Amino acid sequence: MRILITGGAGFLGSHLCDRFIKDGYQVVAMDNLITGDMKNIQHLVGRTDFEFIYHDVSNHIHVPGNIDAVLHFASPASPPLYLKYPIQTLKVGALGTHNALGVARAKNAKFFLASTSEVYGDPQVHPQMESYSGNVDPVGPRGVYDEAKRYAEALTMAYHNEHQLQTRIVRIFNTYGPRMALDDGRVVPNFIKQALEGNPLTVYGDGSQTRCFQYVDDLIEGIVRLLNSDFVQPVNIGTKREISILEFAETVNKVTGNPAGIVMKEELRIKGDPSTRQPDTTRAKEVLDWEPIVELEDGLARTVEHFRGVIN
Repeated sequence: MRILITGGAGFLGSHLCDRFIKDGYQVVAMDNLITGDMKNIQHLVGRTDFEFIYHDVSNHIHVPGNIDAVLHFASPASPPLYLKYPIQTLKVGALGTHNALGVARAKNAKFFLASTSEVYGDPQVHPQMESYSGNVDPVGPRGVYDEAKRYAEALTMAYHNEHQLQTRIVRIFNTYGPRMALDDGRVVPNFIKQALEGNPLTVYGDGSQTRCFQYVDDLIEGIVRLLNSDFVQPVNIGTKREISILEFAETVNKVTGNPAGIVMKEELRIKGDPSTRQPDTTRAKEVLDWEPIVELEDGLARTVEHFRGVIN
């Protein structure tokens, strides 16, 4: 089996490269490195079962030889990055998805779309199940990412219906782990960086806003199971353990041994930023027999160990 992973030098893409190589696949990683990093895949360079192609998938994609599956993971994923690259984010969701689907169709390969919990926007239903159509502001600051992924899902289903292409769609909820960029602006690397530098963790507002954090290994397992299934409709992959940002900050301080505590600051909330987010994972359990198994404290310990090496 030979697979193409767009965004292969990114946080999730690089973990996918590792997993599929471990499972005996030939892997082609494609990335233009605006948010990906060669450090994430440097350990794979030179292997006979790995190939890297520097390319922007918003332009025509050409990969010689057979391809059995295309996994489209190319996109900025954190708010600071997709706000920094708004047009590129929209292009990779639209043109990039179209080009990746074209490769899959030309090669008679499966197509796998990395979508996101952001398609639900600021949800009015809690927890969010796949049948919920969402509450998204298309012209708000988060719209460039939310609508890019919603369009990508629609285009994927159109190719499935029109061309009978084998397609899969995963909706990824908050995921953390080694190889996250320390400066990508999300709460996990922000807190860990502050803690490892011995600074108090910055919590905005009263810290009551909640998130559900899943460790990257659990997500990768869900992705592999979905790819190997015959299920076409979107599937939520995430943990149902909901935790407030304040409690999460306390947990990070505990895991890192940071004595500096927490500082509360005036809330800085991007318009449309959800105050709560929690997946309904019934479909993942029923269809894939998947559930997360890594406890938050264990996953954080592994992530902290990785970041210690990065900072030092």
